[in-house]
Amino acid sequence: MPYLILTVALVALDQLVKLLVLNNIAPGAHVPFIPHLLELTYVQNTGAAFSLFEEHTWILALISLAMSVVLSLALWKNFFRHPLGKVTLTLLLAGAVGNLIDRVFRGFVVDMFNVLFMNFAVFNVADICVVVGGIAAALYYLFLMDKLEPREKRHDNHSSEN
Repeated sequence: MPYLILTVALVALDQLVKLLVLNNIAPGAHVPFIPHLLELTYVQNTGAAFSLFEEHTWILALISLAMSVVLSLALWKNFFRHPLGKVTLTLLLAGAVGNLIDRVFRGFVVDMFNVLFMNFAVFNVADICVVVGGIAAALYYLFLMDKLEPREKRHDNHSSEN
């Protein structure tokens, strides 16, 4: 249940920031946010990361939907049993759902965070969730899972499901 609440809170934050941008910044306009570090720039992204697969919004929406289902099942079935592992999946789920909402209801993803100190793609809260969640899930799986989820407990859990 706390993971559902966290997912809903992150999706709500993502959608709130996007709504504020939609209502207050013209497409392509720049608004100072953190001097010399970050500005808000309203971008309508019909693609994925770095605008890959532009004009394939519905395919990306189907991928986001599929990933949302897989991540929900992974949480429900305790793919990771430790709370830290579950938080990584929750971040990934919130990011997938946040951008899925945009693709389905707007036909594009609203991006707004523009890093000023390097040349980087404009991104949003959902993207932050996906990147942080993805890196954290990989690190958790590679380096922490064996320490935080002893093998015999994982084996017992999976063998009882069969």
